[in-house]
Amino acid sequence: MSDIKIHPSVDNGVPKGRDDFGGGKLYCHCSDNKVEVTVNAQCAHNHVCGCTKCWKPEGALFSMVAVVPRDSLSVTANEDKLSVVDSSAAIQRHACRECGVHMFGRIEDTNHPFHGLDFIHTELSREDGWAGPEFAAFVSSIIESGTPPENMGRVRSRLEELGLTPYDCLSPPLMDAIATHVAKSKGVLPS
Repeated sequence: MSDIKIHPSVDNGVPKGRDDFGGGKLYCHCSDNKVEVTVNAQCAHNHVCGCTKCWKPEGALFSMVAVVPRDSLSVTANEDKLSVVDSSAAIQRHACRECGVHMFGRIEDTNHPFHGLDFIHTELSREDGWAGPEFAAFVSSIIESGTPPENMGRVRSRLEELGLTPYDCLSPPLMDAIATHVAKSKGVLPS
């Protein structure tokens, strides 16, 4: 199944992170005056994502997305090159206007379950040690990007082969976190 290309960072095996890793820098794809984002934390919930909103490297079926605490992320060079891709989206994806690479995504809605977390693409870093992807999310959505539906069985088999359990939503722990947040906000569970 290795002829199915998921994402360049996992096609030859899923990388493992390091417990002692404390973050690194992310760079856009411009040849000069790169946007630089500094992250002072290890990422969490890294996964490959099939949604049509996330930035994907050319030729990849999936993006690779992780989260970090919002206060651990700062833009440290060429912030003036960033703009929000879609201001109506829940995740405000900040992309380089020149090369188009999404540098980070931020949720501004304080009622959103993931407020306080920023979304990053660890493949934009030169450092090794980021936590590797753990699962595949929104797998069926790659059909919306042009993948023929009849190929989905092979795609899911390749994801399983790589150890990335395919979901058509988020992983069960993340779905539980969302449901817990909603239950607390409605008073069903204590805050």
